[in-house]
Amino acid sequence: MDKINQKPRNLKPGNKDYEFWQDTWKRMRRHKMAVIGGTIIIILYLIVIFAGFLAPYNPYKGFKKHFFHPPTKIHFTDEDGLSWPYVYRTESVDWADYEIIRDKKYPIKLFHRGQEYEFLGLFDTNIHLIGVDEPAHLFLLGSDNYGRDLFTRILFGGRVSMFIGFVAIFITTIIGLIVGGIAGYYGGWVDNILMRFAEVIMSIPSFYLLLALAAVLPIDISSTLRFFLIISILSFRGWAGMARVIRGMVLSVRNEDYVLAAEAIGARDPRIIQKHVLPVTTTYVIVRATVSIPGYIIMESGLSFLGLGIQEPNASWGNMLTAAQNVTKITRFPWLLIPGFMIFFAVLSYNLLGDGLRDALDPKVTDSK
Repeated sequence: MDKINQKPRNLKPGNKDYEFWQDTWKRMRRHKMAVIGGTIIIILYLIVIFAGFLAPYNPYKGFKKHFFHPPTKIHFTDEDGLSWPYVYRTESVDWADYEIIRDKKYPIKLFHRGQEYEFLGLFDTNIHLIGVDEPAHLFLLGSDNYGRDLFTRILFGGRVSMFIGFVAIFITTIIGLIVGGIAGYYGGWVDNILMRFAEVIMSIPSFYLLLALAAVLPIDISSTLRFFLIISILSFRGWAGMARVIRGMVLSVRNEDYVLAAEAIGARDPRIIQKHVLPVTTTYVIVRATVSIPGYIIMESGLSFLGLGIQEPNASWGNMLTAAQNVTKITRFPWLLIPGFMIFFAVLSYNLLGDGLRDALDPKVTDSK
C-alpha cells in the first residue's frame, strides 16, 4: 500500500496521511456493495442495541397456549376502507393450530406500556415501540416451541451474536500486535522462539479444545459467562496467525530511515515499536478485524447450536436454530429458520464491507479494476 513505508503523521488537513484517509473514504463510497453491507451492519447493531424498546415482549416471556404460533396477521383495512393497523386475538383449537376470533379489533399501539426492561443499562422503563392489549398477541415473526415471541428473541439474541466478535478480535489483535511486533523488530533468537511458540499454538485443534473446555469449566456458572470464557480462550489461540503476518510487515520496515533515525536519537525500543513500527500495520488490522468478525459469528452460532455456548433460556441466533432440527418442524413452522437468515445477512454484510475496505485501503487494487 502507498503509505505502508512512510512514517505515520498526525491526521490533520494538508498532510499526506490526512489526504490518504480522505481518498480512502472516497474510494469506499464508490464501492456500492460495501456501502450496502456497512449500512446493513449499522442497522443490525442499532436494532440489537435498542432491542428492549423495539421488542414488544420480554425475551423470556412464554405464552403457554401459543407455542409455534404463526406470524400474527396485521390488518390495514376494515369495512370502511383504510384503518389504523390492528389484529385479532387467536385461540388454540388443536396442537399448534389456531383459530382467529373476530369479535373485537385490537389496534397496534405506539409507545405501548408493557413489561419493564432496562434501557441501555441506564434506567428502567416499560415503554415499547409497539404492542397490543391482551388477550391479543403481536407475534411479528411467530413464536417458538415455548410460546416466546421470535421477533423479540431475535433482537435480544443478536446482542450476543453481533458483539461476541469484538471481544475475540480485541484479544487476538492485542496479542498478535505485541508478539508479531517484538518478533519482527528484534529478530534473531527472539524471533525464533516467538514464532515457534506461535506454530505450536496454531497446531492445537479447535474442535478437541472446545470439547475439553466444555468438560473442564464449572457447571454452576451461567451459560453467558461460560460462552465468553470459551470464546476468550479460543481467541488466545487465534492470535498466532495474525502475529506471523505482523512480524513480516514489521520486518519490511525495520530498517527504514525513520526507524533508524529514531534509534539514533536514543528513542527506547518500546516507543519505536509503538510509535513508528506498528502503525504501518493499521490498514491490515482494520481489514483483518472486519473479515474475522463473521467467523466468530458463525463460531458462536455453531457452538450454541451444539449446546457449548449460550443455552436456554438465554437467546442467541445459534441456539434459536436448535428448534428447527428436523424436517417436520421446518415444514410446518418455517419461521423457526429466521435466525439462520439473520446469521446469513450479518456474515454476508461483513464480508462485503471487508472486501470494500480491502480495495479502498489499497489504491493499486482499486485502480486496476
